[in-house]
Amino acid sequence: MIRKIINALWVLLAVALIAIVVVFVSISKGWIGYMPPVEELENPNYKFATEVFSEDGKVLGTFSMEKNNRVYSSYADLSPNIIHALIATEDVRFAEHSGIDAKALFRAIVKRGLLLQKSAGGGSTISQQLAKQLFTEKVASNTMQRLLQKPIEWVIAVKLERYYTKEEILTMYLNKFDFLNNAVGIKTAASTYFGCEPKDLKIEQAAMLVGMCQNPSRYNPVSRNPKIRENALGRRNVVLRQMEKAGYISDAECDSLQALPLKLAYTRVDHKEGLATYFREYLRGVMTAKKPVKSEYRGWQMQKYYEDSLDWETNPLFGWCEKNTKKDGSKYNLYTDGLKIYTTIDSRMQKYAEDAVTEHLKELQGYFFKEKKGAKKAPYTFRLTQEQVDEILDRAMRLSDRYRIMKRAGASEAEIRKAFDTPEQMSVFSWSGEKDTVMTPMDSIRYYKFFLRAGFMSMDPRNGHVKAYVGGPNHHYFKYDMAMVGRRQIGSTMKPYVYSLAMENGFSPCDQARHVEYTLIDENGKPWTPRNANKKRYGDMVTVKWGLANSDNWITAYLMSKLNPYELKRLVHSFGVRNREIVPSVSLCLGPCEVSVGEMVSAYTAFPNKGIRVAPLFVTRIEDNDGNVLATFSPEMPPMATTGMDTALQIAFRVS
Repeated sequence: MIRKIINALWVLLAVALIAIVVVFVSISKGWIGYMPPVEELENPNYKFATEVFSEDGKVLGTFSMEKNNRVYSSYADLSPNIIHALIATEDVRFAEHSGIDAKALFRAIVKRGLLLQKSAGGGSTISQQLAKQLFTEKVASNTMQRLLQKPIEWVIAVKLERYYTKEEILTMYLNKFDFLNNAVGIKTAASTYFGCEPKDLKIEQAAMLVGMCQNPSRYNPVSRNPKIRENALGRRNVVLRQMEKAGYISDAECDSLQALPLKLAYTRVDHKEGLATYFREYLRGVMTAKKPVKSEYRGWQMQKYYEDSLDWETNPLFGWCEKNTKKDGSKYNLYTDGLKIYTTIDSRMQKYAEDAVTEHLKELQGYFFKEKKGAKKAPYTFRLTQEQVDEILDRAMRLSDRYRIMKRAGASEAEIRKAFDTPEQMSVFSWSGEKDTVMTPMDSIRYYKFFLRAGFMSMDPRNGHVKAYVGGPNHHYFKYDMAMVGRRQIGSTMKPYVYSLAMENGFSPCDQARHVEYTLIDENGKPWTPRNANKKRYGDMVTVKWGLANSDNWITAYLMSKLNPYELKRLVHSFGVRNREIVPSVSLCLGPCEVSVGEMVSAYTAFPNKGIRVAPLFVTRIEDNDGNVLATFSPEMPPMATTGMDTALQIAFRVS
């Protein structure tokens, strides 16, 4: 009888072993559960954020999908402290096994499974944890899936060990892990929590980050819950003790490091913060632009359709992600392909420019508030009727996100207006900092209309490199870009074009005209008499050179009386101004037309370049995640459709 029982047990053991072998072979072949193909194991589908670099090597920001702000970091860029902390805590025999740590697995089965000891430690190796992150992270939905999930991870872990070195597995693990607070991957985590690169992580800092790997929500060091922050400190100290046990640090070092408080330099990654926010948003829009389709533009957007069509054909950066494909034939994704974009922006000049705009607008805003205080039609001029003011505010309301969302949700016009007239708590921008207040959404629209805007661009006229780009006072609250998108009347900055046209038509800087008022008749027979800022040298004969040097309206009008406004419009377009709605009237000489800051900066390069205009250059090259150069960009110098422009511009601008 005993012999039969023993034989039966041996048979059961053999059957169990055969069953286990069959299960693992089936898993490996993909017959049971999901087994990623060899190609996917060799090239896991990582999603890396695109980095934007300044000309002087600073990271201006990243482009990424929500909760995927991962930036690649190689093994050589990792501090030994983070490697030691990870191995000591998660897989102390990492260098000895081939994906499965049999000793740790047996210990976990006996202590956790049989003895029910919660502090027995886990049996998962770093390779298994990586397998879970890459391929089996989705939570099992039924009992069978839960039973198979661990064996699947074991098989994948063994295959990963076959295809990758130990260093590569550690690098992949640290690049993949989500450390919360939009800090995905070790590089972003080091920057977010400690303001440093992964190679500069100190022992206690590395210990804290590795401590989060067990459960980032439970050990979140910046949680508002003091208990969770206390957990993070305790977990860091556990990691330090594990490092001491593994021989990476001494007992004395461990004790002294455990006594340190959690010292962070927390800066959450936010695409609306940091340097060159307007520039980065402009760059994002340009690179991800689609091929323009006329039917997708409304009537009032025909100017934009014209510009987009022109850029699509002539600007290699415009629609770059649409026009270029990867080796597999798919298009580049700005948010997941880990591109490296090297721009022409100088981070130091950018900082100076932003500070200058802030200082200037902050000072002027005080005067503007004071001027408009108590005015019924503020912030608009008293010359407007109340109906016109209401119409402007109503249009702003209809363009708001709140209005669009409510409209899409099926709210009636009456319900929307009631919501806009109902007070609610909100945070609003002010030059002394964000303010919490209570006001109606309609009042908030009027409030923001009070704020003055500005655009700023600095460019090297020799090569077109844009060194600084400021599109407004604060991108979080004022997203409209006043540098490359918004157009405003250019006023007296039109005058160099008028004088250039005059030189082209035979005028000389030494030609003279009487300094008096001039009345011009437009093509509709209406008289136009410009005013002047002052009447110095009234009635005297003055030179054309004097008129330009003093930005004199009367001498400019005199020249316009001798020129053709249609020719002036043609000349302005030849300088790179693309606004097709410029009206060729006699008053054009004083700049009533609307032009963007970027267009004007580019146009003015023709003067120091002796007639050669340089288009703005924002990007010098684009690399892939491995550092391979995908594209390079060089200055564009479009030919100017004028005759004798070289000589004319040299003469016209020899007045400084």
